[in-house]
This record gives sequence, structure tokens and C-alpha cells, in this order.
Amino acid sequence: MPRIDNFIGISIFCLLFNFSYAQQREIDGLKALLLQSTELEKITINYLIASKYEQSFPDSAIAYYLAGLKLAETIDNDTLIAKGYKSIGYLNFNSGKYSAAVNYLFKALKIFEQHRLVNSTRACLQYIGIAYKEQGMFDKAMNFSMRALQLAQSIHDEYSTAVSMIMIGSIYYAQYNYDTALYYFQQALHKMEEAGDKQGIEDALNNVALIYEKEKKFDKALEFHLRSLQMAEELKDKRGVAASYHNIALVYKSLEKFSTAIKYLDSCIAVAKELNDLFYMKQSYNVFSELYARMGKFDLAYQTHLMFSKLNDTLLNAESKKQFAQMSTIYETEKKDNEINLLKKDDEIKNQKIQRQGVMRNGFIGGFAVVLVFLVIVFTQKKRLTKEKMRSDKLLLNILPSEVAEELKQNGHSHARTYSMVTVMFIDFWDFTEVSEKVSAELLVAEIDYCFSAFDNIVEKYGVEKIKTVGDAYMCVAGLPVLTFTHAADIINAAIEIRNFMLKRKKEKQDKGEIPFQARIGIHTGSVVAGIVGIKKFAYDIWGDTVNIASRMESSGEAGKINISGSTYELVKDKFSFIHRGKIEAKNKGEIDMYFVEPVPAGTAKL
Repeated sequence: MPRIDNFIGISIFCLLFNFSYAQQREIDGLKALLLQSTELEKITINYLIASKYEQSFPDSAIAYYLAGLKLAETIDNDTLIAKGYKSIGYLNFNSGKYSAAVNYLFKALKIFEQHRLVNSTRACLQYIGIAYKEQGMFDKAMNFSMRALQLAQSIHDEYSTAVSMIMIGSIYYAQYNYDTALYYFQQALHKMEEAGDKQGIEDALNNVALIYEKEKKFDKALEFHLRSLQMAEELKDKRGVAASYHNIALVYKSLEKFSTAIKYLDSCIAVAKELNDLFYMKQSYNVFSELYARMGKFDLAYQTHLMFSKLNDTLLNAESKKQFAQMSTIYETEKKDNEINLLKKDDEIKNQKIQRQGVMRNGFIGGFAVVLVFLVIVFTQKKRLTKEKMRSDKLLLNILPSEVAEELKQNGHSHARTYSMVTVMFIDFWDFTEVSEKVSAELLVAEIDYCFSAFDNIVEKYGVEKIKTVGDAYMCVAGLPVLTFTHAADIINAAIEIRNFMLKRKKEKQDKGEIPFQARIGIHTGSVVAGIVGIKKFAYDIWGDTVNIASRMESSGEAGKINISGSTYELVKDKFSFIHRGKIEAKNKGEIDMYFVEPVPAGTAKL
């Protein structure tokens, strides 16, 4: 994805700023002012305190913005109400809470439009567009981003125009329309150069380079990445330096100049460690693992993959722990006051403790036997309940993904979610009707069960989530409910192993003089909505055009072959070998680029 966080104020993986003692003193002073201020002043002070907390403690910032917003609503001050809505929307956006963010931003947008505040309206439109893009709703994202662009152009704001062009380019980029994306990125670069915004130029150069890399114009990609690196070094933008090192390494990896790629990855990790930037450390170790595997250095590949996995699992937890550690400093002054009051009452508390201990000792001696009997009963009941809980948990996990099951247990329900990029696979026995007419129902069901059980084991091995079976059709998906960067490769590896299993099974059946099944496999990548349906015999399911196209990939394929769409091919074209079938008509979907995965052993990547 193009690196646009410096333009639009979003960065899921940004570093926390140091929360200094001086800042806390300033906030404490503002809190003291709240006690002696008018209603209008309290709104301003709450918003000011919130702004101090935004970078380091967004939850605290939201709490103070909400307090100010409530006061603003009581005095019906549109300007301050809109400011509260907008700020809360931005903070929810930065936390990835897009639904809440859009809710607040739309409220702010309505007020800004009524008062014809062009800059604020444009900013809200831009953020709403980004939120829709992150959810894979590209049409809506484009609509709001284009409106933001038109407003920026209407007031001749070159910088905001460039920001909107970056966003529009990133929407085209996400849909693999690289030519149009390049056009908008180049226009944005030109605007940034006209505005003399060096930070904007740095990021625009990086975005243009990413397009050239996708188009395999590696010389041009390196030229722009190196220019971006030089600009980042001049600006002392260390995170920009780390990003450039990482992106340059990827170009050299594509050129199969592995030793040079490793040098840039080493540089990226060195800067990332200096910044404690877990995101680029994680990304670099992932690339290291792939490089070492392709070089035949499997020990190093395994070690770096472990480091990648560890960082991937703990990234958000590490950030949260850091916030909590810093949070204790914020409230240290208030706690000291409480401690002084407690010390004053220390003698009284000690005397009360002595009296209570005497009563408790006598009560304990008299009631020990009763307590012991009670504990035995409780232990027995707890053991029985634990056993029942394990049984019900096992049943639930057999129906639902573990993450969804956990949400269902905790909340009593599970929300449907949109996933912007997953890979769906359909498997179907193309000769099912013919075979079913020649064997008994018992043998037919037994064979289906044997094959589907094997499929279950294979997809579990590759981290692919089984969704359902319908008759002789089997559907599964990679990339949800836990997001992964390797969903397309994972599901193709699973498909290859399933194909090999079916070919082996076919030979076994033919050797016995029995009629075998032959499987067609279809795969497509895109966005889906996933959730639980029904209240009786409920099931976890997925919906969307991606599911329909994956089904068309299966029905447009051939027995014993894996047929994938162009969108999946773009994600894995460097990892496997393919035969391009050209554009083929898919029922109700028009012509779609299709590829057969060449017959290679399961798990074997193209070197």
C-alpha cells in the first residue's frame, strides 16, 4: 500500500511520543482552571486538555473531547459541537474504529457544510473517504475523495489538492489500476514540488516508486526510492528513511540481487530498532525469511520467520503495554495526595485491624469444619462445570472460528465484519452426478466424508478457515477472521495439496476397479462480509461478489486443475508457476483473466 500517513495524519503503527513531566504540569494547570471557569471556558479547556493527550493517550483525549462536547451541546454552540465531533472522529479513525469515526465525522460534516466552512468540510470528506477505502468500499471512497479534491481545487489550495490526489491514487492502487494510480501520484508530486513541501515530496516520490515497481520498471523504481531516501535524510525523517530502505530492499529482491537486498534490510532494521518501530522490524524480518529460503539458507529463514511471527503477534500488545506504563506517570501526582491522607489515618486503621483479627481468629476456629465441607462441595462442582465447559467449547470451536467463538461467549453475539482482502476457494466434484448413479448411497456418503475430512486437515495445516459444505461443494477462505499478509499463497499451497490428494485417491480407486471423484478448484481474491447467521443451528458464513467470482473460477476450470483469477495471480505471481488462459467468459461476470496453477509439489514456491 502506498505510504501516505504523513499527509493525512493517520499511522496505525506510529511511535508514541514521550509524555514529559512539563506536559503533565501544563495539563494539571488546565484541570485546575476547570473548577473556576464559565461553561464556555470549560468547553475550550476540555478541548485543550484533549489535544494534549491526542498523541500519547487517545482514550483520555476522547474522554475530554466528549466532556467538552456535552457542554457545547447544552449551550447549542454549533462551532464547538462540530469541533468535538471532528476531533473524536479523527481519534476513532486512528484507532481503526472506522464505524464510530464515520458516525462522528458525518455529524461534523453536516455542520461544516451548513456554515460553508470549506477547509473543515474538505478534511471530513477526506477522512470519510479513507475510512471507506480501508473497508474495501472503493466506490464510496472514490466519491468522497473526489468531493474533497474538488473543494481543494475550488479554493486553490495546492497542498490539500495534492493530499486528495494521493488518496485517489491509493484507491486505484488498491484495485490494481496502476496506470491511473501513477497519474494521480505524479500529479501529487508536481503539486508538492510547487508548494515546496519537502515532506510531501518525500512521500509522493515513494508512492510513484511503488507503481514503477508493480510495473516491473525496476530502474525507475530505484531512482524514485533513492530520491525519497535522500529527502528523508535531509529532513531527518528516520521513519521515512526506514521505509525507503525497506522499499529499496524489495526492489533488489525482485531483481534477485539478494545480497544487496539484505544490506538494505539490515539498514532498515537498524533504524527501526533505534526508533523502536516494531512495524518495519516485523516487515523486514518477513522479507529476510523469504530471501534466506530462496537462497537455500533454511536455518536463517526459520530463525527470521520466528522473529517475524513474534513481532506480528505482539505488535499491538507492546504498544498497549507502553501506553499503560506511561499512564501511571500521568496520575502519579494525584495518587500522592491520596497517599498523604491515608498516612494520616494509619494509626486508626492499625487499631481497627487488631480488633478485627481477634474476631476473625475466633470465628475461624469455630467455623473451620463448615468451611472445609463447603470447599469440598465447591471443588467437586467446579470440576464438573470445567469438564462441561471444555465439552461445550470444543463443540463451539468445531462450528465457529476461535476468535468468533470467543466473541460470542463474551458478548452473547458476534458482529458482522467487512474484510477488504481475503482469498476464497471453492472445490467441487465435477462428475458427482455420474458417480452417484453408479454406487450406493452409503458408499457415496462415505467417500465424500473421506475426501472432505482430508480437505479439513489440509486447510487447517495452512491456516485456512473452512466455511461450509453444500452437497458435493466445499468452500474455505484465507485471511479471516485473523488478517494475514500471505492469504493467497496459503490457500494455493492448500489447493495444490488437495489436488495431489485427489489424484492419489483417483489412482487408488481405479486400481480397485472403482469409480473415482475428480475435483475442480477455483480461487479468487477480494473483499467479503463475514458473520454468524440464524439463531438455530447458526453458522459462520461469508458473502459478497468475491464469493460468487470464486465459484465461477471453479465452474470455469477443469478437473484436476486449480483455476485462479487475475486478482489472486497479482498477489502470488512471483511465488508459483502459472499458465495464462486469457480472458474467459464467466457466467454473469463477463470476461475475467484466468490462470491455471502449474502442477508442482505442495508447498513448493517458484524460485
